Amino acid sequence: MEKLFSYGTLQLEQVQLDTFGRLLEGQADILTGYIVGEVEITDAAVLKSSGQRFHPALIKTGLATDTVTGTIFTITSEELASADSYEVDDYLRIAESFHSGIKAWVYVAKG
Repeated sequence: MEKLFSYGTLQLEQVQLDTFGRLLEGQADILTGYIVGEVEITDAAVLKSSGQRFHPALIKTGLATDTVTGTIFTITSEELASADSYEVDDYLRIAESFHSGIKAWVYVAKG
């Protein structure tokens, strides 16, 4: 099983149903050293699923005072591949450690 941190549209029920075919279960957690910016989405399928033209995107600051709250979901490897397909090219998937001590994948802004 994989761990995936969501701070944005992957927390929306419709996005979960469209992307994974089910609603996900998770636990709240905090990521330190990041702030939330945004990217403009042009992918038609992602726009239809999320209903949002601008999506949140994490930007690394490295500052302990910058934190982002979200949810860590437990998903399968196949579901992680589906999440990769959902996230547009403006994102990069990396592993990070969270306030709880859990290590999980997270999508951050490229560049």
